[in-house]
Amino acid sequence: MVGTLKSPALYSQVADLVRKRIFQQELRPGDRIDEVTLAEELGVSRTPVREALKILDADGLVILEPRRGCRVRVLEHKDLEQLFPVMAVLEGLIAGEAVKRTDGKEMANLERIHQNLEDAAAEGDIDRYYEHNYEFHTRLQELCGNPYLQRVAADLRRILILARHRQLKAPGRLQDSLQEHRDLMAAFRKGDAEAADAQMKHHLLEQGRTLMEKEAARH
Repeated sequence: MVGTLKSPALYSQVADLVRKRIFQQELRPGDRIDEVTLAEELGVSRTPVREALKILDADGLVILEPRRGCRVRVLEHKDLEQLFPVMAVLEGLIAGEAVKRTDGKEMANLERIHQNLEDAAAEGDIDRYYEHNYEFHTRLQELCGNPYLQRVAADLRRILILARHRQLKAPGRLQDSLQEHRDLMAAFRKGDAEAADAQMKHHLLEQGRTLMEKEAARH
């Protein structure tokens, strides 16, 4: 984040920049965000920074604590236990609807993204795998054609980004995730909406199970 921001909606720009840092793991769960330091870095007053952090707090990405400042949210076991089953249902619906709207051109695009997943997994590149995985899920949201479903799923995905990357670092999880994507692609190639829905639910629930196991092992 370099340079001075110039816009009537400075708080929105600041929120976007901090959100990007969180998504790229420059800011990690539990990290403190200092208003003064951030304002100085961006060349703005503390007011747009404070407003930006309020937006991110409402999004569930940070936690504003009275007299203690702001920190990036840490998803606890209970959060994971509650979030992933809901997200599994939503993304299952998205996948099922996306199958019905996938033509030859869109299928070729999904095949391209999936091949990128295959390549990243073969190299053991978790960061690149995650980026292509995010692209894949985003494309399915766009394909599903239901703006209400897209909106709810997108809101929850922003929160789950705080944890999803961690699950890929569990032993064997990268290859398991890839196999789940292979099974999902098989459903898309067959045009089987029901199978795509079921496979996507399984994919999300496996992510949640892995994360909860990692969380339990820490305590």
